[in-house]
Amino acid sequence: MAGSPLSALDVAFLCLESETSPMHMGAVLTFTPRRPVDAGALTAILADRAARLPKLRQRARAELFPPGAASWTEDAGFLATDHIHHVVLSSLYDPDPLAAFASRWIAEPLDTTRPLWDLTVVTGLPDGKFALLLKLHHALTDGAGAYAVAAGLLDGVKLPERSTAPSRAIPAPRSTLDTVKDALGTAWGQANETAGIASSLVRAARPPLSPVSAPTSAERRLGFVRLPLAELRRVRQAHGGTTNDVVLAVLSGALREWLVNRGRRADGRTLRALIPVSVRGRAGGGLGGNKLSGYLCDLPVGEDDPVERLRAVRRAMTRNKAAGPSRGAGALPLLADRVPPLLHRLGTRTAGLAAPMLFDLVVTTVPVPPARLSIDGARLAEIYPFVPLAPRHAVGIAVATYRDSVHVGLQVNGAAVPDVGSLRDAVLKSADRLVDAS
Repeated sequence: MAGSPLSALDVAFLCLESETSPMHMGAVLTFTPRRPVDAGALTAILADRAARLPKLRQRARAELFPPGAASWTEDAGFLATDHIHHVVLSSLYDPDPLAAFASRWIAEPLDTTRPLWDLTVVTGLPDGKFALLLKLHHALTDGAGAYAVAAGLLDGVKLPERSTAPSRAIPAPRSTLDTVKDALGTAWGQANETAGIASSLVRAARPPLSPVSAPTSAERRLGFVRLPLAELRRVRQAHGGTTNDVVLAVLSGALREWLVNRGRRADGRTLRALIPVSVRGRAGGGLGGNKLSGYLCDLPVGEDDPVERLRAVRRAMTRNKAAGPSRGAGALPLLADRVPPLLHRLGTRTAGLAAPMLFDLVVTTVPVPPARLSIDGARLAEIYPFVPLAPRHAVGIAVATYRDSVHVGLQVNGAAVPDVGSLRDAVLKSADRLVDAS
């Protein structure tokens, strides 16, 4: 059965998909069970819950009109078990088997002719732990929606019954004049806003000479970093701002050291980060689709003093928030959502190669509520999100705060950055320097 249409931005993410630039988000979740895990029983639980999540039963189908458009349709042959796998790891040949396996796993594109998700249960981890590795294509949802989908696989979440048709509220009748007035007002406002974003994009473009750019490659490396939330909050209390500002300052220091260790100049330089911003609350309702804008933030990697880095980040983010998520070159996702789908089909993949002209990396935050989460009674211990690598980018960073820790997921182009461990260590060192300075 046909479902809702994909937005222009959803179509854009499908069009960006390639063997060397897969457009899926990922997450690695580790759990601490109270008893030895039964992988078969766990797979059955996950399959049952996945089958009751409508978004996971649908695939994208091209439409004849409007040209280039697509809609979600129920996959007639859907079996949740086709998307769920089990892998047993061994630590005999790799000091960090989960990271090594997850790096190969994240590099594998999803089949865009099927429902756009994949789930792998990983057992054989130290101390009886197990992990869930989840992929969701960015065309399916954004980070906030991705958490909502993932939460539906966990304990304690009320799941919908299987249904054949969604209920829709019947809108109250309105006069033709009121409808025309609203339509004209919306079109005029969006036209002005779109022109402003496009103008900002042109002004923000610069030569693609980023020190963190890289040739396209299908190879990936993942790194996991866990930071104590209490220490970062003490820094925030000492210097003001938000916990997210503190995290951005830590990442700025890490990128500075990483550049220096790679023989690149850091002094006097900034790295421009695209920071996605959810406008889901403004757009209203629904867990599916992308409801995104963004900020461009110059990370002060040229500053050696960790406190001064934090102050620079605070100033930059204050300016971004004052302007709002609907202005400036960072609002690129809003612009993409107003481009006809046919134009995305014709030119988005080529336009994506110009990403280094606008920003150097993506740094995104995935919202996770503080409530304790579990699966089949096993408590969630860690949650590491991963953002897709834009074409010609060497690194992408995603952050999730859960309970008493900030979890940082690092994804790098494996051909350009064979050792993600150096970046992981730089994040830890940068955090320690900022905490000590505070």
